[in-house]
Amino acid sequence: MLGTLLGGRYRLDAQIGRGGMSTVYRAFDIVLERPVAIKLMHREIASDSAQLERFRREARSVARLSHPHIVTVIDAGEEPTPESALDDASEDGGAIGSGGTGTPYIVLEYVEGETLKALIRREGPLEILRAIAYAIELARALGAAHERLIVHRDVKPQNVLIGVEGGAKITDFGIARTLSEEGLTMDGRVLGTTDYVSPEQALGQSVTGQSDLYSLGIVLYEMLTGVVPFTGETPVTVAMKHVREDVPDVQLARADISAATASVVDRATVKDLAQRYPDAASMVTDLEEALAIEAARSGQATGEVTTVLRTLPGRTRRRLPWRMRHPVRWIVSLALLAALVALGLILAADRAHRGVTPNVLARPGLTAVPLAQTAAHDYNPFGTGPENREDDQNAVDGDPNTSWSTEHYYDGTLRKAGGVGVGLYVDAAPNVAGREIEIQTPTPGFAAQIYVANQIDLSLPYGHSTPLTARGWQGPVGEDHNVRDGAHIPLSLHGARYRYYLVWITTLPPGMEFASIAEITLFS
Repeated sequence: MLGTLLGGRYRLDAQIGRGGMSTVYRAFDIVLERPVAIKLMHREIASDSAQLERFRREARSVARLSHPHIVTVIDAGEEPTPESALDDASEDGGAIGSGGTGTPYIVLEYVEGETLKALIRREGPLEILRAIAYAIELARALGAAHERLIVHRDVKPQNVLIGVEGGAKITDFGIARTLSEEGLTMDGRVLGTTDYVSPEQALGQSVTGQSDLYSLGIVLYEMLTGVVPFTGETPVTVAMKHVREDVPDVQLARADISAATASVVDRATVKDLAQRYPDAASMVTDLEEALAIEAARSGQATGEVTTVLRTLPGRTRRRLPWRMRHPVRWIVSLALLAALVALGLILAADRAHRGVTPNVLARPGLTAVPLAQTAAHDYNPFGTGPENREDDQNAVDGDPNTSWSTEHYYDGTLRKAGGVGVGLYVDAAPNVAGREIEIQTPTPGFAAQIYVANQIDLSLPYGHSTPLTARGWQGPVGEDHNVRDGAHIPLSLHGARYRYYLVWITTLPPGMEFASIAEITLFS
């Protein structure tokens, strides 16, 4: 078929997919000079009136939908089958439609990228924020279809395309039907892929939009864990597990997700329709809330996640850190800060050139250790990413009006999958015999321990359960269970010299969701 010109304008260039009913080609529209996708029905089943009607119904159904996360139908037609093609197919044993039946085709928007299934197979579990962002886009798309009374009935990662720009688009409404249509299949026949099939669909019962939401819940489970919840020797075995067994607790397979995210999976995949999400809009609301919570916990967002964050309603966006809610103003602030830092460097260089020694803090018998402007580093080995890394140097800039803060922990605890705590360490290169650390903070009341090291293992990924002592840290060599502004924590090092000094925060201030450090001063 490659090189064939359908409808006098669509040239088939490459096969990109094949299913039981049709083959999908990348094609080129020679009239509008753009790539398209062609879904071409198999000739051997074109004579089956029920299959043919399903194929035509897909074109009609999706053509009625216009949504940024649904693959658009551009055109449809039927290519007359030449006699030579009929003869060749007959010799191959194919069942050709009588009377020279043509080959139906649908012209679709071409999405450069890969299927969500291929992405999961290649990367394994997706980043939490990315998985939720895709789920939001798909739920919004299904909501648009359901408003038109169209149920997809085969929601699965194989039918989701991830474009090179990052967005998710749902495709293949091949077994979709409107809720007003009479069924075209025998009672009890299961349509859809059993890995994602809803209990009611597996039992041959009536299918509504809630069935699509169940399947989407299974897809979200797979995005978060890298595997489907049920497996079996036969499709029927898997389908019966969807009917009889609860979907496993997603937090057991992915401990670093929030309870909000886990609850979306739980409610979407509940067997009882009265407890499942009643519609896509309610699922979208909970997904948006979960995305905001996860984004606030991670403190960073990139790619498609950033795009979806911009679409969150105002009440949900308020959960986000200020820099995520106002990215443009944040960039301007960073630029202004960079200019001020550059000015400070120029003035410091000029003062050093004139032989003026900056003032350093002193305590009886102790001397403040001069630290470089880049000496502070956030440390979150048990979490999901950096903790406000752009603010690290506020803790060593000599200005008590600027500070570094942990991310917001809405449950009020620093307990994570691998351990407890988050911290900030300073690099006192080459090394010093520290005797005391002073902490200035605008959020008094948190508990902190002090650890020291000469080498730190930074090769482990975020969320790894390896304890601090196995990462190179020694201690604790000092602690304070109720850090006040200006607190002094003595260090029991007995003259030993170390390069790195870690302030490890183990509990947050009472009633607060974060802790801040305005200044860390190391005394020798």
